[in-house]
Amino acid sequence: MDRKRRLALAALPAFGAMATPLRALASEPPGWPTKPIRMVLPYAAGGPTDVVARALAAKMSQRFGQQVVVENRTGASGNIACEFVAGASPDGYTALYHSSGFAISPALYTKLGYDPLGGFAPVGLAAVIPAVLMVNNQLPVRNVQEFIAYLKARPNQLSYGTGGVGNITHLAVALFLRATKLEATHVPYKGTAPAMTDLIGDRTQFMLDAVSSALPYIKDNRVRALALTSKETLPALPGVPTLDATVMPGFVAPTWHGIFLPAHAPGSVVQRWNAALVEATRDPALVSQFTPMGVELKGSTPTAFQAYLKTEVGRWEQAARAAGVERE
Repeated sequence: MDRKRRLALAALPAFGAMATPLRALASEPPGWPTKPIRMVLPYAAGGPTDVVARALAAKMSQRFGQQVVVENRTGASGNIACEFVAGASPDGYTALYHSSGFAISPALYTKLGYDPLGGFAPVGLAAVIPAVLMVNNQLPVRNVQEFIAYLKARPNQLSYGTGGVGNITHLAVALFLRATKLEATHVPYKGTAPAMTDLIGDRTQFMLDAVSSALPYIKDNRVRALALTSKETLPALPGVPTLDATVMPGFVAPTWHGIFLPAHAPGSVVQRWNAALVEATRDPALVSQFTPMGVELKGSTPTAFQAYLKTEVGRWEQAARAAGVERE
């Protein structure tokens, strides 16, 4: 064997070792992003989730140098949007902006057109919005301890409105009632807006809703806030304690927002998305805009968000079974 042939054969193992990294690099879109990016939202335009998503999208557009276009795809409790993004090309140009409903759907549906945990590459947590327990002004209670005593003396005589069966406003109340060994009648609505109308009108007696949605009614003294589902109190609601610090130690059940890419998105693109998200959530102007609304902009690593998702899916599975909700 001549010297040139021996050198060529000796080089083969080294070339083979390089093959996998070269294929991985080839899978990443060159110069990403080179065109506008679509961020799919499973909620209607103008709603509280939409408002936060669009504000973050505008900031991330600056980071990317390409416009992040928010696209509203509503229906089937968010499952239409989830299925669309899960089936999209994993090139980073299609993302999902979802909320806690993402973790609740597996507890409500027997068959989903996507894999909630395996079908996506989590980018990061975007925001956390605590919920607030409220009563109508006719109820003679001033704090959560008085409310529990009032409920205990009247099993199943009080009713609570929610955004629908299996909605987080339903499941979180179910957990509250179970923990405090209380009973009340569930009245589901098609959304929390009509539920709030009936709470104000004394057709129901209490309700749980996101602070961002409930705050205007609390500020106008149309309903009375008793406790928050956050770990800490909020500047937006001074004097309102948490359930964790009063009657339910360890109970924290906020609504959250997060961003996902389709599974198998290149790691470098996931990191680009995450860096843009974290930068947007730390923008002083956005923080100043949303803090008075009770919206806490967060930002997290993809790994931390993935671990959080697994915990959330398990938590709402237990809550749905405790509430007696059957999968469709």
